[in-house]
Amino acid sequence: MADLVMPPCEHRPRPYDGPSRDEVLATRRAWVNPGIFTFYAEPLLLVEGHMQYLWDETGRRYLDLFAGIATVSCGHCHPKVVRVIQEQTATLQHTSTIYLHPNLGAYAEALAATLPQGLDVSYFVNSGSEANDLAILMARLYTGHFDVIALRNAYHGGSPSAQALTSLHTWKFPIPSSSGVHHVPCPDPYRSRYEGTPEQVGRACAEEIRDIIRFSTPGKVAALIAEPIQGVGGVTHGTPEYLQRAYEIVREHGGLCISDEVQTGFGRTGDHFWGFERFGVVPDMVTMAKGIGNGIPLGGVTTRRELAETMTRRVHFNTFGGNPVCMAAARAVLQVIQKEGLQENARVVGAHLKAGLEALATRHPLIGDVRGAGLMLGVELVRDRATREPASTETAAVLEAGREMGLLLGKGGLTGNVLRIKPPLCITRQDADFALEVLDRALTRVAGS
Repeated sequence: MADLVMPPCEHRPRPYDGPSRDEVLATRRAWVNPGIFTFYAEPLLLVEGHMQYLWDETGRRYLDLFAGIATVSCGHCHPKVVRVIQEQTATLQHTSTIYLHPNLGAYAEALAATLPQGLDVSYFVNSGSEANDLAILMARLYTGHFDVIALRNAYHGGSPSAQALTSLHTWKFPIPSSSGVHHVPCPDPYRSRYEGTPEQVGRACAEEIRDIIRFSTPGKVAALIAEPIQGVGGVTHGTPEYLQRAYEIVREHGGLCISDEVQTGFGRTGDHFWGFERFGVVPDMVTMAKGIGNGIPLGGVTTRRELAETMTRRVHFNTFGGNPVCMAAARAVLQVIQKEGLQENARVVGAHLKAGLEALATRHPLIGDVRGAGLMLGVELVRDRATREPASTETAAVLEAGREMGLLLGKGGLTGNVLRIKPPLCITRQDADFALEVLDRALTRVAGS
């Protein structure tokens, strides 16, 4: 078999003169909370990044197909974004929103231009968890109702209240946080308990929302929150009919509809800038984080003005939300995505990559399902296509084999058996071909072991 050759890259990393990998690992183990985990049997030390590539302390280059967990949208250390951050940091690093600064309003206006008319008022926070917390708070205040509908297999954050929305037991601690949250079936046809076409599965799952409201709530709800394509859950989603019907049912019962775009937003799904657009719905609120800042800690909620007015009933404040550096970075990210055609690149390269993954599925029985859109793709690995037994151990082995060959992947799903492919939006067709060759070899190796 021919040697693997990663596509060329003109960037030359600086010589690394910091502590060794063993020293970094020892320091982390001694002083960092052990709940913060690493990938790989031998944790990887990364010291430099450029666009779709990362380098370890030895100078070895990797193709990054996980993008800091779907966060690096423009590319690692994109020069235009870096320059804006440097300039703003040197001018004014922080003041908070109790004073005026031009960056806050300028970015909010630019962001609103990407959304449907009426979704034009934003509140910025630090993360997706905070954004989802805030959206639920506003929904409850505006509607006067308490109960919230979320989907099984969903991930909406790790804060105590966001954990209530999350529906993966592996991410939930045994604390009282789920009051008023009801989880309905995920419309993913691959593992649904319903039979029929994907459209029939979606309709059946949507109708379960009506039953949950009838039997588990006072008959009125505050909101439905849903990822258009589930991220941590393993890139699962239903057909457009599901969200269309789900939104209709929730609104019939007094609720608002929240689209969690933390992973699907900012052009990642290719055909559209926002994930909800792919499904033919318009939410009442949009929550966002990750790709909004290309790695800068930032999240936000954009909604209609009358909903946003609920926040004036009491004092509410976020110290770092709207920080001038974060706002400058976010505006630069938006400009890069638009001017450099990264959404279109996600569509074209993503389609090529997905077609290649589907071709691999014809040769590798380990692949049970290939799904997703643009550069948000999932490959579910199973030990038996008939029983769909999750191949969790094999998925971990594919990640290890990929790393050995210079490819960094993610994994997700309740049992960790889904390869999550969410690279920076700047990857090329040549990068995709390299990734497919690595995966072909990795799957062959794992199947034969």
